[in-house]
Amino acid sequence: MYHRILVPLDGSEFSECVFKHVKAIALGCNVPEVVLLQVLEPIAQHQVYELLGDYQVRDIQNQAQASTETYVSQQAEKLKKEGLTVRTAVVSGNPSEEILDFAAKNQVDLIIMSTHGRSGVSRWVMGSVTDRVLRHSIVPVLAVSPPGCRGGR
Repeated sequence: MYHRILVPLDGSEFSECVFKHVKAIALGCNVPEVVLLQVLEPIAQHQVYELLGDYQVRDIQNQAQASTETYVSQQAEKLKKEGLTVRTAVVSGNPSEEILDFAAKNQVDLIIMSTHGRSGVSRWVMGSVTDRVLRHSIVPVLAVSPPGCRGGR
């Protein structure tokens, strides 16, 4: 049924809570490939360029790229040890747009992502990436609420 599962990560422990669901679905449905994706948001503020200079901004972006690639590779290794076939991708841009674009261009059958990552003011300012993906995805999305994130009734 599923041939490729996309798992967007943001570097938070909340985003990693999806792994037990990924493992259960991927192994249970004999999914040939799981893709871990992290989206780097580019530095776009002109004031930052004026303060730091073009060279320093590029250096910061290169460092962020390298650390992100290391992070997703480490997460992939954990899943590979569980018997999954995993590849990684790091792209730059608006997170929800890049997730949807990646899914469309890479024949993704299912997206599994956390309902929480950023929180507080940053979530309010940027909106919920998961909400946007849920509303605009043309493939099924499994939104996983991390333990301890749900409010009481």
